Amino acid sequence: MAGSHTSDGASASEARQAGPLIVTEDVALLDDLLRLCAAAGAHPEVHHAVPEHRTTWEDAPLILVGDDAAARCRGATRRSGVLLVGHDQDDPDVWRRAVEIGADCVLRLPDAESWLVDRIADVVEGVGQQALTVGVIGGRGGAGASTLACALAVTAARGGRRTMLVDGDPLGGGLDVLLGGEQAEGRRWPDFAASKGRVAAGALEESLPALRGLRVLSWDRGDAVAIPPEAMRSVLGAARRRGGVVVVDLPRRIDEATAEALAQLDLGLLVVPGELRAVAGAKRVASAAGMILRDLRVVARGPYAAGVDEQWVADVIGLPLAGELPLQPGLMVDLDAGVPPGDGARSPLGRFCAAFWERALAGQGTS
Repeated sequence: MAGSHTSDGASASEARQAGPLIVTEDVALLDDLLRLCAAAGAHPEVHHAVPEHRTTWEDAPLILVGDDAAARCRGATRRSGVLLVGHDQDDPDVWRRAVEIGADCVLRLPDAESWLVDRIADVVEGVGQQALTVGVIGGRGGAGASTLACALAVTAARGGRRTMLVDGDPLGGGLDVLLGGEQAEGRRWPDFAASKGRVAAGALEESLPALRGLRVLSWDRGDAVAIPPEAMRSVLGAARRRGGVVVVDLPRRIDEATAEALAQLDLGLLVVPGELRAVAGAKRVASAAGMILRDLRVVARGPYAAGVDEQWVADVIGLPLAGELPLQPGLMVDLDAGVPPGDGARSPLGRFCAAFWERALAGQGTS
């Protein structure tokens, strides 16, 4: 047996847990496969033939067999998750070799690179329940959407949930500021503006600032950067694959990036102050967002105009009522002192968020 190695020096047992087994002696093919594994955040183990230890072959989450190594893999234990990979687009014997080793499919590079990166990333990240993803939108400016988004995230994290808070509003001032973490190290949205294709979920989570027990993707203090819809799709897709909960603070203006975010939400909360003009504006926001997001609910916020209550607000907008956001005296003083929204479990805002998660997460396991 030829010697084995991993792409970053990890031990063989760690590699088998984290990434695929590669079997090839073709240097050019190996370079391509290592590059694709790196793009998926995987740490592969490489052999030139079927490994001597049967468990290495049998326990690998995915096996990538090069065309050159197919003959050397005959007689190996038949199993699922074996892919025959090569460069030759016109090889007439490739399907025969695939049948001989029990391969699930045949892949030709570079055409299949995108598909293969996704498959490798699925192996690395595992197949589990996606995060419950909740978006918060203000019915008008200053409605308190960002405050609610932060409070929901802080409450979920305090309850032991893996939590990610995503700031989808480039003009909102930065959610990291509300959490007192504007100086915290980690990546911000401008670092992901060019993201296309699949983003590795684990790498995304580890790269973000860790604040109050959760991960935050916010903005830096530089000029506003437009986030292409492809980047929003890739980043939110990665965030959801980690499980737990994802909370997204969204702008009222529905551009292409916001539309991508809305498409990935499980439910949305529209925060509406109990004022006639706010209700009128929120109805327009609901009409635009509702074209993409089916489950949109109203969170009403007092004080209310004469003759107005939370149910009236929801009825006029034509959406279900998710609840009434309670008044919390001293909230602005707390924010100025660096106390984030929802930090106190017994505060009105903390109790509201805890009750929301109890309903929304009913029937889901802890993540």
